[in-house]
Amino acid sequence: MSSEVLFRMAREQQSSRFTLGPAFNFVKALKAVNAKLREHYPESEELFKVILINHNSADSERLNKNIKNQEMEELITPLVMERKYLISELKKNNIHLYLSAAPGFQVQEALNEGIATAIMHKPETIQEVSDTQLRVVFDGDAVLFSDESERVFSKGKLAAFLKHEKQNVDVPMKDGPFRGFLEVLERLKRKLHNKGLTRNCPIRTYLVTARSAGCDGYRALNTLRSWSLEVDEAIFLGGSAKGPMLEKIRPHIFFDDQDRHIRNTLKFGIVACHVQCSSE
Repeated sequence: MSSEVLFRMAREQQSSRFTLGPAFNFVKALKAVNAKLREHYPESEELFKVILINHNSADSERLNKNIKNQEMEELITPLVMERKYLISELKKNNIHLYLSAAPGFQVQEALNEGIATAIMHKPETIQEVSDTQLRVVFDGDAVLFSDESERVFSKGKLAAFLKHEKQNVDVPMKDGPFRGFLEVLERLKRKLHNKGLTRNCPIRTYLVTARSAGCDGYRALNTLRSWSLEVDEAIFLGGSAKGPMLEKIRPHIFFDDQDRHIRNTLKFGIVACHVQCSSE
């Protein structure tokens, strides 16, 4: 992830002042999950790892100090890199998720390379979130799934979309850019379930979509089943705003491709990440 989404440094290089960025609670939750994984799988190296990308070598000392002060040295590896090498480094390190600060740097290029990528936005006041359970919310179309159905909606509006989904209810949708990240979360979650951590699992995943509970919703669930994936909760809002529901869930991070949903959820104190592959 970009260093700016975790620590926002003071402009004066001689100053050690910083503010916590929108990714801080998310990274803190990753650390908590790692602690549980180490407790139950002490020999396993299958843990969350964060590479903190810094394009300004002058900030390195301050960033390292902040990482140490937050006791995140085992989780975070700082990496100073020239901007032109970003994509090659992401691929080299087999990155499952790249988070960029607004306005975004090489976001589309990373998406084109199959890397789950989003621009992270910080609400004016971040809602309080769990210290012991990582909660991740995904939109469906153009995030977990391809944007095929969104393109049908854009061209023919709701009637065409509903007809298309009814005709294809048993046909799985193609992969979206975030299928791989969900697979990682679900794989780690199954490992924790195998140790008896089902009711109090430190990872919880959600699908929150504007689809309804009709054929369009069934197609979303059928697609996940065809991938042998599941989420803890699937919520079909039928076009309603997502902010009120996310306020109840209190996720650490939310991924959506629609700018209107990003703006709405920010009003409710949710850290929202814009996936720029929309057919809007």
